[in-house]
Amino acid sequence: MTTTTVTVRYFAAARAAAGTEVEKVQLPAGSTVAAALDALRAQHGPEFAVVLARCSFLLDEVAVRDQATTLDADAVLDVLPPFAGG
Repeated sequence: MTTTTVTVRYFAAARAAAGTEVEKVQLPAGSTVAAALDALRAQHGPEFAVVLARCSFLLDEVAVRDQATTLDADAVLDVLPPFAGG
């Protein structure tokens, strides 16, 4: 089976919940953003899933509007919790 590597970068509360700033995730080729998020929930557990539910995402620096978006090889997925302030 062919795989793709996705770099996941966490910010603020997402970083605290994941316990890391950045990680590489191996997924089957053709996986979607939703599949990556499912894998991350399974890896990091229920507390992380609560934080993830409030997050928005950037895929290669572009806002993700549809989690069915396919991940390209070497994609970068940013996990952004809501930020306070202005």
